[in-house]
Amino acid sequence: MNYLVSLIKIAIKWTPKMMILWVANYKLKGIAEVKDFNLDLDARKVYVHTQLFGEADSIEVWAENFAIIIDQDTYKFILQLAKSNKPWLSNTFALIVGKAWPIPTIPQLAPFMPLAYALLKAESPVQKISSYIDGDS
Repeated sequence: MNYLVSLIKIAIKWTPKMMILWVANYKLKGIAEVKDFNLDLDARKVYVHTQLFGEADSIEVWAENFAIIIDQDTYKFILQLAKSNKPWLSNTFALIVGKAWPIPTIPQLAPFMPLAYALLKAESPVQKISSYIDGDS
């Protein structure tokens, strides 16, 4: 699986930003326009700049240190830092960061969960331990 994970990471790095923006904007047509996007799986950082249709101001989101963990045979997603240029969105992020959120089991996607886990597994014990600090996991 390490070879496959490495290959997927390379494919993600080499995917042209314009292609990602085109596909995202095609799918979000009439809802929003993604103006900028950056994903760094190695650094565990993502940035998205979008403009919702009908809104004057755009929204920027920064997320860092995200991972998938396994807890008692259940896959969970954890996000350690998320912020936005919109206070209401930053306040929403404050409610979800640092907690391990169960990933729903979707039968069609179940065969791909081990690959997703290998791609996004917590790389340090700090990521694993911090998800249980608040006791919500």
